[in-house]
Amino acid sequence: MSKAQDVIEEVKKAFIGKDELIKKVMLAILAGGHILIEDIPGVGKTTMALAFSKAMSLEYGRMQFTPDVLPSDIVGYSMYNKHTGQMEYQKGTVLCNLFLADELNRATSRTQSALLEAMEENQVTVDGVSHPTPQPFIVIATQNPFGASGTQLLPDSQIDRFMIRLSLGYPDPLQEFELLKRKHNGNMLKDVKGIININELLNMRREAQDTYVDNDIYCYIVNLVNATRDNHYIVQGASPRATLALSAMSKACAWFSGRDYVVPEDVQFVFNTTIEHRILYTPEAQNGIVNKQPVLLSILKDVVAPKIA
Repeated sequence: MSKAQDVIEEVKKAFIGKDELIKKVMLAILAGGHILIEDIPGVGKTTMALAFSKAMSLEYGRMQFTPDVLPSDIVGYSMYNKHTGQMEYQKGTVLCNLFLADELNRATSRTQSALLEAMEENQVTVDGVSHPTPQPFIVIATQNPFGASGTQLLPDSQIDRFMIRLSLGYPDPLQEFELLKRKHNGNMLKDVKGIININELLNMRREAQDTYVDNDIYCYIVNLVNATRDNHYIVQGASPRATLALSAMSKACAWFSGRDYVVPEDVQFVFNTTIEHRILYTPEAQNGIVNKQPVLLSILKDVVAPKIA
């Protein structure tokens, strides 16, 4: 846990405030998932991703998604080598440890879908040949709010592949004041040092994955997800993939807290962030007649948590 906390402290050198959100990104990385950040431009999404890549000594790749970006720009392409007479694979930007897909919902659907195989299967296929992604492989994608110029919502099938969705929001005045002071001294990312290496991150992931989950906790997770499928204000509940994601995030939360077993509070801490983007609300809930967040809070309140001795 201490090394994960050390990574967070390094990230906080460049990304000021939003400590809980930084922690949840770290939990998603430990859980082996991908992160979707939905927010307006200029709130520090790229800075945060770069800070995490530096603190964990990861190879970093970034793609600014625009309507003219092609799938081959992401996954790579084959090029004829006249000296060897063979077609040679030129790797795409996605073949790195941490890939930032900036403004993903500005790209065409075909280009967006090029990420799916890499995110789901940790490989890309070009001309019938599969190329594995480096391990670990993490995607941090950003999505502009719906209605921004040149954007459209990501399809449900693609959003479901992200373990968590976050919104950074504006900093408060004190945080913005601190940002001005630090920025005056130059690029804040230069102060971020590599705290762990790739092998240490992979070991941390394995330890988090091995965290013990009691059958009562498994039942609690299943009951919570099933409650999203039987709610008056939800027309499409969370998928079985969401159940797996909630379990993985809960394990990572327990491990981060220094425990080798999951308690209900771990599940509750990550529930909203892991589930909210996977469900569709009724029109009255979507239009603000019912605030969306309390719908999930009411589920947490109504589903009885197990007693852990």
